[in-house]
Amino acid sequence: MSARALFDRSTAGALTERLAQQYRAVFSNPPSPSERRSWENSLPALAEVLRDAGLDEIEVLLEHQLPLTSLRADAVLVGSHPTTGRPSYVIVELKQWSDARMVPDADDLCLVTGRGNRPALHPLVQVRRYCDYLRDFSNLLSDEEDLVAGVAYLHNADDLDIDGLFGLPDAKAHIFTSTSRGELIRYLQTRLSPLDGALEADSLLESAVAPGRQLMRVAADEIVHGGQFRLMDEQQVAVSLVKRAAALSRRSDSKEVIVISGGPGSGKSVIALHLMSHLGRNGRSVVHATGSKSFTTTLRYVVGEKNQRIPKLFRYFNDFSAAERNGLDVLICDEAHRIRRPSAGLNAAGAQGSGGSQVEQLIDAARVPVFLLDEHQVVRPGEMGSVAAIDAAARTKGCLVRHVDLNSQFRCGGSRAYEYWVLRLLGLEPGGPIKWQPDENFDVLVAESPEEMEEHLRMRQEAGCTARMTAGFCWPWSNLRSDGSLRDDVVIGSWRRPWNSKSERSTSGAPASSLWATERAGFGQIGCIYTAQGFEYAWNGMIFGPDLVWRGNEWRAVQAENKDRSVAHAAPHQFDRLMRNTYKVLLTRGLTGTVLYSTDPETRALLRTLIPDRATRAT
Repeated sequence: MSARALFDRSTAGALTERLAQQYRAVFSNPPSPSERRSWENSLPALAEVLRDAGLDEIEVLLEHQLPLTSLRADAVLVGSHPTTGRPSYVIVELKQWSDARMVPDADDLCLVTGRGNRPALHPLVQVRRYCDYLRDFSNLLSDEEDLVAGVAYLHNADDLDIDGLFGLPDAKAHIFTSTSRGELIRYLQTRLSPLDGALEADSLLESAVAPGRQLMRVAADEIVHGGQFRLMDEQQVAVSLVKRAAALSRRSDSKEVIVISGGPGSGKSVIALHLMSHLGRNGRSVVHATGSKSFTTTLRYVVGEKNQRIPKLFRYFNDFSAAERNGLDVLICDEAHRIRRPSAGLNAAGAQGSGGSQVEQLIDAARVPVFLLDEHQVVRPGEMGSVAAIDAAARTKGCLVRHVDLNSQFRCGGSRAYEYWVLRLLGLEPGGPIKWQPDENFDVLVAESPEEMEEHLRMRQEAGCTARMTAGFCWPWSNLRSDGSLRDDVVIGSWRRPWNSKSERSTSGAPASSLWATERAGFGQIGCIYTAQGFEYAWNGMIFGPDLVWRGNEWRAVQAENKDRSVAHAAPHQFDRLMRNTYKVLLTRGLTGTVLYSTDPETRALLRTLIPDRATRAT
């Protein structure tokens, strides 16, 4: 909309309703009362600034969603530069804060009245990250350095109320309050001419999106050199809290446990790799641990290509049963939902480790234990990683616990609506399945046959996207033939395909088991929960097997149809929950789209009623 449309206060209510509709489309829930209040209070303040600056004709993109994420910039001001005439974009972060102060011993976190002790990212840091991110993921801006600038406007605060926040100078982003409103007006006039900005807005909205670099492909650079990923909002809050705790741990006897929870693609592993890089380069002893063989093996492989010593820093949870108490500065427990209920083994006599449960051993092993988890990814009996369990173990040991909830979404094209749709589909959120509403950020398609699913994915793969097929563990998984080739275990009618290789060596053109998700040759084999969990690819084809079928108006878990020996003896109610979590993981591996197929006719009928678009085959 043009800036002029913001000036009429009589339209404020209609504008709020329009934004509320956009919010529901993205998040599948209505905005909170506080979100609506922020629009009602902050947008008039922005409108008055633009009017007084004479910028009536520029375009204003409200609640602009950043590419491949659910993060939204409050406003992007769009027009042309007054001197060069080139396109010019100013991201504006609007804050209703009346006062704020810096968190002691942290240079990018602040405490705000009304938020309790929950730290917030410094607004200048936040808006600068938005600027960098927009440049990184918009082809229009990727090679241009000076087209994007940022402003944080705290319109309810005076300079004295946020005096401590002015110590972060930044040439590309600036912070203003009610005291410096005149300076804000003059600054905007140096970035934007009063001319119409419709063409520049269209160019940005139509710009091709450059997808983010896949995690595994740049893991080595992140560990060795750092700085390959942009940390946004709560991701940066989490990293800063860990850095602060690591620094304080050397100056005091206190011990902090950091628990970071978030859904698929919210950046948990990016946080882990960034911390590994930063802490290692700053002389802190840090180790990364998971309960996933595929994930750990892949990390060891990709980082080992540049430095053979680094893979030793990637361990397994059960490596710490006899660890020295507080022997590490930081222990990063990635995929912490896979922590086991019983420990893998008790300490040997005379060992310095703590014994006890696995979560207690991990807490004891470092001055700052960090747990990153998604509670909906518990998929095997004996896995007990949850926020409540970690909290209880930490508090029993007298540790201070800090929580971070990652409210951004980077997998599934940034579509929180898709993740919510999956939770509703599988009954992990109440209310029953809902119809998928087409989303420009993410495609959901239904296939009538496995051939149709595979052909659609093959076209995507040949077009330069990564694509993989996954399925429930409903077919036997054979060993290699005598000639080293894979057996076609997954059989649906006349369609036959192999599972990914069991071997950790490449064989007959198929990659090693742990590299199935990241090596191009993995297409054509079927991945299961063990090889897919923790990984991502652009397009995901997912087969519901006969172990989870729709009957009447509910899901039915059929234990006899599952071939995974690890769940063979689970109680029926436990098996049901584990299958729903398993399929939730398999459904949320894609970055830009998912194709669904079920071997069961009644389940396919359900999917057809929920998903309006069908996978297409080459003709």
